[in-house]
Amino acid sequence: MPSGRPLTPTDGLIGWTPLPDVVGREEEATVGAGPDPVRGAAPQPHRRRSGFRLRDWRMGTKLATVLVIPSLAFLVLAGIQTRGLVGQTTTLSAFAEQVGIGRQISTAVDRLQHERDRTAGELAALRRAGTDRDAAVAALKPLQEATDRAMTDLRAAAAPLADADAAWRVSYSEAIEAYDQVVNIRAAVAPAVLSSDTVLSNYHRSIAALLNLLAEPSPGGGRQELTEAVLRYAQLSRVKELSSRIRAELYAAARSGRYEPDDQVTLSDLRAQQLTALGAFRVAATADQIRRYDRTSVDPAFVAATRMEERTLPGGGETKPALLDATQWWAASEQRQELFRQLESEIVADAVRQADDASARQLRDTLLVGGAIATVLLAAVLISLLVGRSVARSMRQLRGQALRIAQVDLPLTLQRLRTVDRPVGAIDVPPSVIDSQDEIGELAEAFVAVHRSAVDVAVEQAMMRRNVNAMFVNLARRSQVLVERQLELLDELEREESDPDQLENLFKLDHLAARMRRNDESLLVLAGSESTRRWNRPVGLGAVLLAASAEIEQYQRVRHENRTDLHVVGHAVGDLVHLFAELLENATAFSRPDTAVRVVVEPDGRGALVQIVDEGLGMSPPALAEANAVLAEPPAADVSASERMGLFVVSHLSARHGVRVRLSSGREGLVARVRIPVALLAEAPAPEAGRPEPNRLVRGTAQAMLTGPVTASAALAAATAELPVAGWRPAPGQPAALPVSPLTGRPLGDGTDAGAAAPAPPAAPVTAPRPRPGRAEDVLTPDAGAAGGGWFSRQGPATSALGVTPAPAATPVTGGTNERGLPVRVPMAQLASAAPADRPVVRHEPDPEAVGGMLSRLYSGVRRAEAEETTEMYLPRDEGGRRQ
Repeated sequence: MPSGRPLTPTDGLIGWTPLPDVVGREEEATVGAGPDPVRGAAPQPHRRRSGFRLRDWRMGTKLATVLVIPSLAFLVLAGIQTRGLVGQTTTLSAFAEQVGIGRQISTAVDRLQHERDRTAGELAALRRAGTDRDAAVAALKPLQEATDRAMTDLRAAAAPLADADAAWRVSYSEAIEAYDQVVNIRAAVAPAVLSSDTVLSNYHRSIAALLNLLAEPSPGGGRQELTEAVLRYAQLSRVKELSSRIRAELYAAARSGRYEPDDQVTLSDLRAQQLTALGAFRVAATADQIRRYDRTSVDPAFVAATRMEERTLPGGGETKPALLDATQWWAASEQRQELFRQLESEIVADAVRQADDASARQLRDTLLVGGAIATVLLAAVLISLLVGRSVARSMRQLRGQALRIAQVDLPLTLQRLRTVDRPVGAIDVPPSVIDSQDEIGELAEAFVAVHRSAVDVAVEQAMMRRNVNAMFVNLARRSQVLVERQLELLDELEREESDPDQLENLFKLDHLAARMRRNDESLLVLAGSESTRRWNRPVGLGAVLLAASAEIEQYQRVRHENRTDLHVVGHAVGDLVHLFAELLENATAFSRPDTAVRVVVEPDGRGALVQIVDEGLGMSPPALAEANAVLAEPPAADVSASERMGLFVVSHLSARHGVRVRLSSGREGLVARVRIPVALLAEAPAPEAGRPEPNRLVRGTAQAMLTGPVTASAALAAATAELPVAGWRPAPGQPAALPVSPLTGRPLGDGTDAGAAAPAPPAAPVTAPRPRPGRAEDVLTPDAGAAGGGWFSRQGPATSALGVTPAPAATPVTGGTNERGLPVRVPMAQLASAAPADRPVVRHEPDPEAVGGMLSRLYSGVRRAEAEETTEMYLPRDEGGRRQ
């Protein structure tokens, strides 16, 4: 045995190199995705999926992106628009509130004007000698209280506007501060310690601050009508303020009894400002407001006050402005101011009403626009979700259908059609799960069409394989007939040959013919057919192993170590002999000729363990792993199966009967472990009643072999231990004496007829038996002369005695139980297995011409059947024997 060099797959055993991935190549062209149902491994993707690559996104993610991004863009634009509308609504609402406070502001201004004008007259009167100060204070007290109440109302109305715009809050703060100065200056009125200008200037600043606050509301850009409404009542309030200041000047002059040097200049300036403000009001006012002012200006009280005021105008020449009566002037001017107050209230009310209407319209428009935006957005989202869900659902259904076709339906169909042995109708392809008429529906129909085309191609290939298998079966059958005839011819030549050298050559031809017969049976396995050799009764496991040894060329090197007394059910005997013969053939072919191959049989629970140990080349670990993978899962038949016939046959035969075969490295070679399940084991058959024991079974060591497992094992070991190794030849001049078979009771290769048990004449010399090579039928058929339904023989089945069919056995012969606990029927086990013992079986040689005609008619019928058109095909049985 060579050492120091690792064994490559090409250096291993014949037939044990791994099978190519034929299944993968077949399915790669049709499936292309998903795990291989035979190998169970999924193909590796070309690259990893990345979330940063757009093309790697899931369809749901892409649809969500397509739908969400426009929705977000619309939502942003709608939000901007809504924000602008909300801002305008807020501005107009604040504007309406600020304009609404104009009522309280105008009231406070009116009260403050009354207090100022009266204070101006009282200050002028206090500076005159003899004026009662208490009377002045009493006259001003009610006016001051009225002003305080008006300012209190203003503070209460302005409280909700604490969050108004900054400009209005600043103006409001200035107005409050200015009024606080007025409150502080009131204490200086009665003592008259301050000048009139100082006191009145505080009133002027407070009133000006309130008028500025009254004109502060702004509706924002694009609201000219609201701006003009504020401008109208602001101008009218200024006209009223200038009229009030003229009243204060004239009232102060009337109370003091004279005009101050600069009073006429001040009055002229106030009158000019009043005319300017009145012109601005008439320009900004509406026609209705102008008419109302005109009606107010022609009121008798207004006219009387105006005429009194005209008397104070300076005349030409030496004429001086007249001094008015203080009481009359105050009464007339007060009426005129009241008319201004009423007109001012109406103009402010118009502005408030207009501002409220604008604010309400803006709020309504904002709500409508916001509702419309929300409705459109909700409708768009719902429609997008419906469309996206429809597309995603169609894509999921299409993906599921494609994956089911690629990973389940098509692989299962291909798996069922790999080996066909029974007719079935057309294979239905399920329709598309998508009933839409869009591109996705068309793509689904395309998948169904591809699936249907793949199934059609698979059916055609299955029919082609069926035809090829039928060709293999026919060729194997014909070859078997020729081999059987060749073995018969070799038997005749061996019986008539006396030359040892020539007889040895005939033995070699005999073994070659036996190997050819085994090759024919391997072709039947390759074609998915079963062997024609049958055995209807349980056979000892040792006999099965010995029969397997007889099937190989170097049977002399096999050493049996049987520690059991187990029997194999009859229907599995032929396949087990074939399986063990292939293992023994490889063990002897790839080990040195001077070494022995050990066959060890041990109990394995309720089953049996057979180990075949050689001292050969062995196999490398990768090759060993691949061989075990093939043995675990039988590959499909292909061209390479003919090159690795042994591994293929062992794999399929073990799968057929549930036998587990595994190879492992031994100390100096390879160890093949075969585990036979309990379903293939049976009890030892009882001897048939009325059938005498054959003569050869009572010879020599054969009788001792039947006493028990230990003695049988010892007898088998003793018989095979004397077998010579390869290259052994008998010495010159000595007969080729062979060891006695423990089962047949005669030397292996004995060609004498065991059925001729008549005693030889005592005077005749004893001649050595003529050697003959041992065959499987010699081992498994103890009495060749007794007709029995055992191993397939060339004599054909035995006929019933006198044309009467014997009664069936009292206890049916079964082959164990299946997974459901039911007995397994043994084919032909109930047939008559032997002719009556007292009636010798006469062998009738068939007429060659009759046999030839019968075979010719048989083959012509087969050819006619194959020529007929049929759409049916055969599907294989599974490992449990059930139809798929």
